[in-house]
Amino acid sequence: MADTTATTSGTEVPSHQGGNAFPPFDTTTYASQIFWLTVTFVLLLVVMWRLGVRGIGGNIEARKGRIAGDLEAAEGHRKNADKASADYDTALAQARARAHALAEENRQHIQAEIDGAKARAEAAAQETMSQAEARIQATRAEAKAHVGEAAAAAAVAIVARLTGDSVSAEDAAAALGSR
Repeated sequence: MADTTATTSGTEVPSHQGGNAFPPFDTTTYASQIFWLTVTFVLLLVVMWRLGVRGIGGNIEARKGRIAGDLEAAEGHRKNADKASADYDTALAQARARAHALAEENRQHIQAEIDGAKARAEAAAQETMSQAEARIQATRAEAKAHVGEAAAAAAVAIVARLTGDSVSAEDAAAALGSR
């Protein structure tokens, strides 16, 4: 079957019934469009003003209150931290003073022990030195006696060798002792 509708061939735009222009672009309806645009804008503005601004204002006030509360809490925490820092510094100063006092006390105690040990060591050294000097004197006296005997014996031997005479040890000691 064949199609009974007429087709047009070409590039013509078919005409519309009831007007040629698209309704929003029709210049005869501009006045009513502007009126309804204004009414709709004002209506939406009032609705947004009543609902949105009140909600935003409430949020802003709540935020201001929360910020003020946070600032007060921060100030309180800062004061607490300053007080804790001052308490810490005081405790640290007291601990340092106590440590210095203990150190000084220990230093004095150790110095007293050192002085006592030094005195005991000096006394022991003095005693040992006195004993050593006494031994030296005894050894010196013994050595002098032996030297005198040896000198007398040497004198007897020298006289006997040089002169051929014999001299007694007592005479030689007496001759050496007179000098």
